[in-house]
Amino acid sequence: MLQIGRQISEVFLLHQEEEIKEIIQQRRLDRDNEKQSIKNLKEELKIKKTRITKEEERELKAKIKKLKGTLTKKPTLKDIAWEKSEEIIKEVGIADAKGILKRYPHELSGGMRQRVMISMGLSCNPKLLIADEPTTALDVTIQAQILDLMKVLKKKFRTSILMITHDLGIIAELCEKVAVMYSGTIVEYAPAEDLFKNPRHPYTKGLIGSIPSIEKKNQELLTIRGMVPNLIYPPSGCRFHPRCDYRLETCDKVRPNNIEIGDKHFVNCHLFDPKYKNSPKFQWGEDINKESYKI
Repeated sequence: MLQIGRQISEVFLLHQEEEIKEIIQQRRLDRDNEKQSIKNLKEELKIKKTRITKEEERELKAKIKKLKGTLTKKPTLKDIAWEKSEEIIKEVGIADAKGILKRYPHELSGGMRQRVMISMGLSCNPKLLIADEPTTALDVTIQAQILDLMKVLKKKFRTSILMITHDLGIIAELCEKVAVMYSGTIVEYAPAEDLFKNPRHPYTKGLIGSIPSIEKKNQELLTIRGMVPNLIYPPSGCRFHPRCDYRLETCDKVRPNNIEIGDKHFVNCHLFDPKYKNSPKFQWGEDINKESYKI
């Protein structure tokens, strides 16, 4: 026995469907009657040989043309949106666009879902596409396919891409410029090649130095002291100062300025600000191996 709520909903849907059918059938009958009346009108004119002037003939034809326009089905906004969706999904390398549009997200693979999300982002021809972790939880092969796809789409649609990711390998392969963020603030901004070859901010150096490299054998990986701060109550001054091995006495009091240290290379750090050149260093009370962590 069905529950009451379920019974009511099923009955309502059934009646609603029948009502729609009746409306459609009635409209079809009306259109058929209108068409038949036009045919009868033409036959009546021929049989009785009624004489009409050219002006009356033109007026009659004009009315028939207008009536014909109301009887033909024109594309609706839904039809146009459906067609546009098929086109944009094909652009991201999915052949069965119609089939994909009729499926739920859980029925698609991870790579397929990412492609559909990219197509949704490109559907309105944006000047800027924001991709937040587009390759997370994907295997290496699918990651490479998604990155290649984004390169192609960037050129084809002439759109800029803002990539948000923690994967430095993806940044090195895809991005032209990089902004390194720590606790919600940009600490370094530079062309990608320059940043990886010559990182200057202490956090950026620690970040890149913590990645294993085939070229640097028998060398310990760098670590960054402490933990990420609570952003509800962020640290005063430079937000990285509680973890920075090169902290100055002023770092916890004054927020660092954005200093240009090279061609389109900017760093938010007191170490590169001439105003704090003679500022005393903060004493941590322990020895720090700065040989591999040199600014």
